[in-house]
Amino acid sequence: MAGSATPMMRQYLDLKAEAGESLLFYRMGDFFELFFDDAKRAANVLDIALTTRGEHNGAPVPMCGVPVHSAEGYLARLIKAGCQVAIAEQVETPEEAKARAKREGTPTSKALVARDIVRLVTAGTLTEEALLEPRRANMLAAVCEMRGSCGVAACDISTGAMVLEECPPERVGAVLARVGAREIVAPEDWSTPPLGAVPRPRGDFGSDAGEARLKKVHGVATLDGFGQFSRAMLAAAGGLIAYLDHVGRGSLPLLLPPVVRTSGGHMAMDEATRASLEILSSQQGGRAHSLIDAVDRCSTGAGGRLLAEDLSSPLADGTAIAERLQVVERLHQDPILRADLRDMLRAVPDIGRALGRLGADRGSPRDLGQIRDGLLEARRIHDLLKSQSDRPTLLERLLPAVTGHAQLTDLLSRALVPAPPTERANGGFIAGGYDHALDELREVSGNARRAIAAMEARYREETETPSLKIKHNGVLGYFIEVPSKHADKLMAAESGFTHRQTMANAVRFNSLTLHEEAGRIAEAGGRALAAEEAHFEELVSKVADRREAIAATAAALARLDVSASHAERASEGVWCRPEIIDDACIDITAGRHPVVEAALANGKERFVANDCALGKDDRVWLVGGPNMGGKSTFLRQNALIVLLAQAGSFVPAEAARIGLVDQLFSRVGASDNLARGRSTFMVEMVETAAILSQATEHSFVILDEVGRGTSTYDGLALAWAVAEAIHETNRCRCLFATHYHEMARLAETCDALSLHHVRAKEWKGDLVLLHELAEGGADRSYGLAVAKLAGVPPPVVRRARSVLDRLEKGRAETGGLAAGLGELPLFAAAAEAEGEQCDALRERLQALDIDALAPREALDLLYELKREAGED
Repeated sequence: MAGSATPMMRQYLDLKAEAGESLLFYRMGDFFELFFDDAKRAANVLDIALTTRGEHNGAPVPMCGVPVHSAEGYLARLIKAGCQVAIAEQVETPEEAKARAKREGTPTSKALVARDIVRLVTAGTLTEEALLEPRRANMLAAVCEMRGSCGVAACDISTGAMVLEECPPERVGAVLARVGAREIVAPEDWSTPPLGAVPRPRGDFGSDAGEARLKKVHGVATLDGFGQFSRAMLAAAGGLIAYLDHVGRGSLPLLLPPVVRTSGGHMAMDEATRASLEILSSQQGGRAHSLIDAVDRCSTGAGGRLLAEDLSSPLADGTAIAERLQVVERLHQDPILRADLRDMLRAVPDIGRALGRLGADRGSPRDLGQIRDGLLEARRIHDLLKSQSDRPTLLERLLPAVTGHAQLTDLLSRALVPAPPTERANGGFIAGGYDHALDELREVSGNARRAIAAMEARYREETETPSLKIKHNGVLGYFIEVPSKHADKLMAAESGFTHRQTMANAVRFNSLTLHEEAGRIAEAGGRALAAEEAHFEELVSKVADRREAIAATAAALARLDVSASHAERASEGVWCRPEIIDDACIDITAGRHPVVEAALANGKERFVANDCALGKDDRVWLVGGPNMGGKSTFLRQNALIVLLAQAGSFVPAEAARIGLVDQLFSRVGASDNLARGRSTFMVEMVETAAILSQATEHSFVILDEVGRGTSTYDGLALAWAVAEAIHETNRCRCLFATHYHEMARLAETCDALSLHHVRAKEWKGDLVLLHELAEGGADRSYGLAVAKLAGVPPPVVRRARSVLDRLEKGRAETGGLAAGLGELPLFAAAAEAEGEQCDALRERLQALDIDALAPREALDLLYELKREAGED
């Protein structure tokens, strides 16, 4: 196929073969071009024009392209659509290509500029500011199985943070859900890899190779200084670094020393629980109406990312939680200090990501400026907090990390202009006075430009051509331009001007003097650019020397931001500091759901608060009541209060005493998983099975409507058995919502189980939902009343009531729910219901004493009778 192709097409096809499934961005001048199927795919995703260019094997070649200067926006859309992109750049200049052709003995006129793939752009390897969400970490994870255990390595190369951990194979899904990886890589021969994982060679995941790669990246002879790593962790780290080397084409991004994560220090949550509680995104997708959306008051993107990490991975260490809460309380009690701190934090650039871009060799002078400005602002924050008395332990520990950069900030302040540009190719970012030789080059260039301006004035006078101009472009350099009608004056042999180009309405010339001045400008400009480039590399090297200290400053600032955010949110919503204790209890007074409360507040409605008191002798609550009555909200709000408390936040309640929770489980809502071939009921049972097999005495479980996805008897039997197992075997704290009234009898045999219900009333045929929790079991589920409230047509509701009456009658008389249904034809039942309704109305009318009714009472009664006739 490539044999009959042009040299350019042969080069493209070779690069495309190397790119594989990735879309190939082939650099041609100021555009990245795509050809063949890549062009069709990209044009469809980007909604850009699909054209053709020449022919290949007798057929037109499909083509589309995007400008290089705006490529980031197009890359973002392609990555979001699930594509990977290979960037093929020109790796030599046209002059170098001609010199190479001359050495090879080929015609220089046909010399093709060499190109090579310099980078693969994937979802998990982004560093560009335009491609990243400021408040979301961009995690890449590598996972592999080794000797019955799984190693997980996760990193965010936009900041360099890297975490290693080990878990049982059945916990891999939960770990990856917590990490929130945008991209996952796994060995290609793994029989059960995570869904959507990128397959990589098994050889990349060797533990010895992983250890060697970590040592090489960090320039150490031993990893002992970083912590103790298992073989599974090292294997996963090896796979991660090998993949980064692959996509970076031999150039690795910034990687900070790896941190070992242990399971015991954090509350565990599985995938279903995270989805159910809508921690970082709602079930509709997106951040809106999620927990983080309701609580995030961070002033910086780094703070927002750390808050997301905290909520995804709450602590299970009482001392660490108390330290976080102490800082929040200090800022909550001092609104002036909190306001000053938040004002300073707003001025802090995202120095973590700026450091990541510089470390990945994708940085700019602006990134250096952000490092400078962020470290200077960190010093101000340090001075503000250092002046405070009674500093909490965690705050005292953070203070040293936000200072100590005086030498670097002094260097960057002297070297850089106040607002460095995002591009370094055109220079102009090194401040005057920093390099005297550079200043002289700039002066030469400036003097030459002034000389050209004087030359233009002199040429106008000599040729008596006021419209003469000296211009510049990237192709011709400097040239003299006059309108066509004045060209003859300059064409004369004695004029000293040399013709260069004839345009439609103008003619362009050169002169020996102009050529000499242009040469001086080009030489001085080129040397100035080279000098600035050398300074840039030097400054980046100085920053790299302090990368770990700068990263520690970024982390400390993010922690301060999260603490201030929690204090601000607590002040807004009148939240309280939770008390974290060792006893297995959850005692919440007037608890509220933070997301629902915020939504109601937007509509000027009040949230109804409720208490929850789970203790040693009352650890399982069976909660009944109608749909839409607030059962699910009550269950979730208590889970979220526990989560917020152990994340180190104040909570939406009047008071809260939380016994440490090791694992949080939520089985709420119904959904299927078509990707794995599971029905709604199968998903429900899988999630329930996970709870029963993993929950401990220190866990907290919320269960909503277990068994509703199957037949009534099967569902009741399953719900009954699950409640018993939770009570007798797992012995954990549990809120269990159900519509099965029969389960109330469990209170007779389960001594730590109590009955509760959400209150509701029927008034004049309408259901009134009170959203209040009361003791005791529910007398009924109000299902038909809720159906009526939802807008189900009255004939359907009447039909359902008739069927329900027969079902209950059949169960009472014969013991079978279906007894009597065969005697209930549809139209007969409807007629029967209408007849009963007419009889009831007739009896009411006959009992009325019309003469005793006041006019207003008569009118109200008439409206009431009409309503009953039309809706009941």
